[in-house]
Amino acid sequence: MRASYDTLFSKAKVILNQDPFSGHLFLFINSKRSSMKCLYYDGTGLVIISKRLERGLFSRINPMFKGEVVLTPAEFALFFEGADLEKRFIESPSEIKKDSKKIFPMSHHLQI
Repeated sequence: MRASYDTLFSKAKVILNQDPFSGHLFLFINSKRSSMKCLYYDGTGLVIISKRLERGLFSRINPMFKGEVVLTPAEFALFFEGADLEKRFIESPSEIKKDSKKIFPMSHHLQI
């Protein structure tokens, strides 16, 4: 990953549609998932944090999840170490809507 300040800034602003000066840490991972860079504005300038794993790959954050991914500081720390976060975004089953009138007919409602 050869991207530097200007390229990462542009990706955060144009592709992610986010403000790079917001104070958020923007995470970029190479296609092999062996290295990553973070872009962060600390109030005085842009900071890049870069890491290449000696063994293994960075976790694939659920590719089926199309929304914005926000990691807690603890999750980011685990991710940064190379931990597996794939199971974090397991989809819950859809809510089943029940008609309360069919379950509890009016004659059986409790009165207080």
